[in-house]
Amino acid sequence: MLLVSVAGNLSAATPAHWTVLNQPVRLVNGSPVLFRVSTPQPVRSLSGNWLGHEIVFSFDATHKMWFALAGAGQETKPGDYSLVLYAETSTGKAISFEKKIRVAAQRYPRVLLKVPARYTAPSPEDQREIEQDRQVKAEAFKTVSPNREWKGSFAPPVDAQISDVFGVKRVFNGTVQSTHQGLDFRVPSGTSVAAVNDGRVILAQPLFFEGNCVVIDHGQGLLTLYLHLSKFLVKEGDDVAKGQPVGLSGGTGRATGPHLHLAVRWQGVYLNPQVLLKLKLP
Repeated sequence: MLLVSVAGNLSAATPAHWTVLNQPVRLVNGSPVLFRVSTPQPVRSLSGNWLGHEIVFSFDATHKMWFALAGAGQETKPGDYSLVLYAETSTGKAISFEKKIRVAAQRYPRVLLKVPARYTAPSPEDQREIEQDRQVKAEAFKTVSPNREWKGSFAPPVDAQISDVFGVKRVFNGTVQSTHQGLDFRVPSGTSVAAVNDGRVILAQPLFFEGNCVVIDHGQGLLTLYLHLSKFLVKEGDDVAKGQPVGLSGGTGRATGPHLHLAVRWQGVYLNPQVLLKLKLP
């Protein structure tokens, strides 16, 4: 398909204009983002490319705008990044548009934590288990649905206070460093944990670091992960609805105590769940 670029000559190519909005308005590294786009003429498909990721848009008939979820990984350096949009009009004509989207820098704190020694100095047997888990996760992460499964805004998995936020630099037992790639909720063991949106379970297994772990595929590369569970209430291959219980909270794996760790992964990068839960989605 031949694409006609209008980024450099909008007045000649588009008598009307494109509108591109992003939520949140101030976008930082590690944040998910909702793009909303209106086109200068009716189109039957819209896709985009941003930060090396392919984005597929859906049409919101109520507001007559196209929308898609995307994100900037935590390693994204501050700067302006091109969002390139590709559309096909109702007559089959290809049009495109480019807009710079600014990503600001977010400072993340650092904390010291104590965990059992095997999680910072794993034995050879533990190391074999860790490697097996890595392969299991890599295989699961490859099996994402190309279609959008989520509908509307994402809901918290539990009704509880947040005990630890995304992006914190952690030092375990004074030596092992890692980045907290999710959001922790302060809940006692046995608390019901719900799916944050519609999707399909692609992983429900015990893992060394994550403990009992459920991963839900919401489509188009968007996954949510539920860690340290004490019990599974779903199995791999199950379709789940927003609000449906997927497990009970616990303290399995590398955990300092009972809690729920919720992570959001989009096309290979982890994003801040707290921001996703605040987005107002069609």
